[in-house]
Amino acid sequence: MHTMLTWCRWHYLLRIASCRVHPLRRHTVEVRTRLITELKAVEKSQKRKSLQFMDYRRVFSKGGNGGNGCVSFLSLFANEFAGPDGGDGGNGGHVIFQADTNITSLSHVKSQLQAEHGENGRNKNCYGKSGKHLIVKVPVGTQFKDETFKMLADLYHHGDMFVGARGGGGGKGNRFFMSAHNTMPTSYEEGGRGQQRLLHVELRVIAHVGLVGFPNAGKSSLLRVLSRARPKVAAYPFTTLRPHIGIIEYEDHEQVAVADIPGLIPGAHLNHGLGIDFLKHIERCVCLLYVIDLSMSDPVQQLAALRFELDQYKEGLSSRPHAIVANKIDLPNADKNLATLREAANDLAIFPISAKHRLCIEPLLRHIWQLYCEYNDNNTKK
Repeated sequence: MHTMLTWCRWHYLLRIASCRVHPLRRHTVEVRTRLITELKAVEKSQKRKSLQFMDYRRVFSKGGNGGNGCVSFLSLFANEFAGPDGGDGGNGGHVIFQADTNITSLSHVKSQLQAEHGENGRNKNCYGKSGKHLIVKVPVGTQFKDETFKMLADLYHHGDMFVGARGGGGGKGNRFFMSAHNTMPTSYEEGGRGQQRLLHVELRVIAHVGLVGFPNAGKSSLLRVLSRARPKVAAYPFTTLRPHIGIIEYEDHEQVAVADIPGLIPGAHLNHGLGIDFLKHIERCVCLLYVIDLSMSDPVQQLAALRFELDQYKEGLSSRPHAIVANKIDLPNADKNLATLREAANDLAIFPISAKHRLCIEPLLRHIWQLYCEYNDNNTKK
């Protein structure tokens, strides 16, 4: 009997193993697997897109339409014709841009923005619901221009707002048109159309201090030392491809923003190496730190070339409050190049440091604080 049961069990297992999956079930599994693969690919591409830094967007913004007024007449038990009771339509929502210090890129801003429409009015003198405003967060320092590139707004401070497109007003219901001469009006008002506007949205990074230098001069390493920012650092040029902002926190809880601008090359003012895209960020920095690589020959020529590129882009840009950071003093020939630099620029503040080994950083931090205080004092007087 036991042998018979064992044989039946093995026979049943062999039948299950040898049977084929139903074609419909196999198709369902394949479709499900394909959908999961596609969803993962879309999620990966969206994540990659969100990490991209964008400083310019061409946006079509449209305010919401206002709701139409209502035509309605009140009917009561004791009075069948008790007069008009049509309510007004709701207002359309606005498209509003708001500056936020937590936002650093325009990559999340869609190319088409539509605010919510207002609802139509209802009977019993009920107003239609107004459409919600569409609030889009943008980085501090975002500029808005119209189709003709005329400046419309510059969101310079946290919380500043700009109405990109206004919503239409709600239409009046027939109760609004009741008068002594017309007690049963059938007129109503249509809601206004929302404003449509093409906007050029451009981000110009605002920082108290901008790090200016040629590729591989050590700007990103310096930013990592000065702040908690973690830009990519490598031993090859053009490691930094987008601006990075770091915050220096001092003992009295004051914060100074430092911008690591991608490296410039000769001819940057002619847009060589996307130079103009990077120079426009330097334009919005209050103070400049010229990062000079002491491991390279002729540091004086490095400084002269950097100042030339800034002045060619905008006259007087290089004359803003500035200092020289002589980086890589730990490398050979650094002392000789530093002496040459001091001799040629003896009227400028020079801070020899090693960002890699965190050497002589404290004097530089004190000087940055001094520049920041002078900037605040000048603004207070104005």
